[in-house]
Amino acid sequence: MPTTDMIRFENVKKIYTGQESKSADIVALHDVNLSIQKGEFVFVLGHSGAGKSTFLKLILREEKATEGRVFVNGRDLSKIRQREIPYLRRGLGVVFQDFRLIPSMTAYENVAFAMRVTNIPERQIRRRVPYVLSLVGLSGKAHSLPQELSGGEQQRVALARALVHSPPIVIADEPTGNIDPELSVEIMELLQAINSLGTTIVVVTHEHDLAARFKKRTITIDHGEVVDDGAGPYGREAVYL
Repeated sequence: MPTTDMIRFENVKKIYTGQESKSADIVALHDVNLSIQKGEFVFVLGHSGAGKSTFLKLILREEKATEGRVFVNGRDLSKIRQREIPYLRRGLGVVFQDFRLIPSMTAYENVAFAMRVTNIPERQIRRRVPYVLSLVGLSGKAHSLPQELSGGEQQRVALARALVHSPPIVIADEPTGNIDPELSVEIMELLQAINSLGTTIVVVTHEHDLAARFKKRTITIDHGEVVDDGAGPYGREAVYL
């Protein structure tokens, strides 16, 4: 596997087997081949049920491919053991649509918690958390609770939490789904700035207009297949698999 590939799918198929005798098997992904290189900013587009969630679950090793292989940050996920999965995920900063902030914790504490659960020393936490909050423009909101923050500010806390371990890959799952269009652009610009520092960014969304506005590489999934891998800064041409 080339060292510049941060995510790679090789002939990947994912089938969810029916749990009852009358339930049909569901082919969520079929014959997916793609690679995302170090430093890329990529949109993964698709309607609800197209296969985007399964694509994410395979990267996070929440699911295993039925056929084919998935590589993340140089590791073949078909070969890692269950106890290694938490270490794999530490190299992935994930931003969820619903933010997943702890309501009783301040912005500072929500970000710090992500470090404490991995046994990072408090001295490092006190140094790192204010820096990451400043990076996302929340220096003045460190002691605010989630309910005291706007939707856009809560999303920024979630992004700070994803960045706190300096992951080489940040994955944003419908990051603009719960904020208004103006704030959506701000979040994308922030992700673009983080990408300029060398972090690989993958934005999974159904918002075609947003992807078109930022003119990045766009991978389109439809009915479990990659139907378009649009040209981006790496000069790729559209392909049909």
